[in-house]
Formats: sequence, structure tokens, C-alpha cells
Amino acid sequence: MSRSLNKVTLIGNLGADPEIRTTPNGSKVAQFSLATGRQWTSASGEKQEKTEWHKCVAWNAKGRGTGLADVIERYVKKGDKLYVEGEIQYRQYEDKDKQTRYVTEINVREILLLGGGKGGDGGFESARPAKAASGKGGDAGFSDFPEAMDGDDDLPF
Repeated sequence: MSRSLNKVTLIGNLGADPEIRTTPNGSKVAQFSLATGRQWTSASGEKQEKTEWHKCVAWNAKGRGTGLADVIERYVKKGDKLYVEGEIQYRQYEDKDKQTRYVTEINVREILLLGGGKGGDGGFESARPAKAASGKGGDAGFSDFPEAMDGDDDLPF
């Protein structure tokens, strides 16, 4: 049997606040549009830019506590930068005028919140508490590591 792979990895910005709905059977779903862009220089030397919009859908997994839709509802808003991993799905439906509509969407399996967040530092934003370096398992803040507060970032690269 041959193997196959349907995997999408995107990094982009949300074009609007996510839409959160609950289905009749009680499942929560989050839908959002993610913009990715590319730039190039044309043969005539002009800068060109193209933005692609990706329709993304994230569901809560049944029986697993907090799911992706809950995280998106709580932490994600218009303009946020996200890493999205999932698979492409194609579906069709009949609209109210009996016209067949075709939809391509990303079924989201994982997200990472990127960008400035509350601190505006442009780094990774995580909802998980940090563990202490000593291995005690408690929360670690920058006050535990005063050298981390030093604004001098002389990096060797």
C-alpha cells in the first residue's frame, strides 16, 4: 500500500476576529481567515506583492477538555500572527438558491501564537507557564533570573 500525506504549514496574520460557533450537537468550531504573502521583483524591476487568503477551521476534540476552538476564542484576534498546521479539505454544499458551492479550507490540527502579544517583543507567545530551571516544576518569572532583565543583548551572531 502506498503512503500519502496531506499537510499544510502556514504562517500569516488574521484578517478579522475568529468566528466561533457551537453546532447543534454541542461541538465548538472556530473559523478564521489567515493571510500569507509573497514579494518578488518583476522582469522590469518593479516590486510585486501577492496576498493569499486561507480559510481555516478548528474544532474542539470531544472529551479532551480545552480544545483548539477554545484557545482561538480566548487568545486570537484580528491582526495576530499565527503558525497553523493542518490539512487541506475540499467540500461542496448547496446554497439557499440551490447553487452548488465549492469550499477549500484548512482543517487546523495545531496552532502557535506568534508575534508581539501583550509585551510587543515580537517573539513567541505561549499560554503555558514556564518551568523553573532548577527542576522544581514551579512557575519561573524573569525576577528569578535577574541577568535576563539586562537590556544588553550582545549575541555572537
